[in-house]
Amino acid sequence: MDKRSLRLKYKDLREKLSDDEIDNLSLDIANQALKLPIWQKINYHLFLSIVNKKELDTTYLLQILAGKDKNVILSKSDFLTNSMINYLLTDNTVLRVNSYGIPEPEGGFVVADDQIDVVFVPLLAFDVNGNRVGYGKGFYDKFLSQCKKDVVKVGLSFFEAEENILGILDTDIRLDYCVTPNKIYEFNKFKK
Repeated sequence: MDKRSLRLKYKDLREKLSDDEIDNLSLDIANQALKLPIWQKINYHLFLSIVNKKELDTTYLLQILAGKDKNVILSKSDFLTNSMINYLLTDNTVLRVNSYGIPEPEGGFVVADDQIDVVFVPLLAFDVNGNRVGYGKGFYDKFLSQCKKDVVKVGLSFFEAEENILGILDTDIRLDYCVTPNKIYEFNKFKK
């Protein structure tokens, strides 16, 4: 299936989830994530959920990261350049929801892309090869291309993998893992 069709399919599937289902599936994904071989790292980039798009609740992952005393990095989006500025989450970080419904830090200590060890990547769909479909603006592909070569890219999905995503571009960056409520997919063997 092509990216456009997958976006429509998975937006519709998400829309049918109840708040309780989203909460339970999000907790299951966080528990699965504990099995990943990533917890020796230091700097973790996390996205905060867009509630009106029924994204998974990353609060559980945030609690895990805090409990493990990891550095959490959040982004602020620049829609003019389709880029993101990363900030260290601290007790003093002020979060505001932007006009797109994305909770973002107002400012703070900037963290360079190449200082990030693990990125939890939002997505609508993914395939068995580690390709992903997002909202189509290219924010994460641009961001990931500027991270260090060995950054670990972890997708988070309510749903299982598609067999194949058609129309993958050279600028699309593959995941290393994708965590669903029931399974962890590993794609390291598919790295370019």
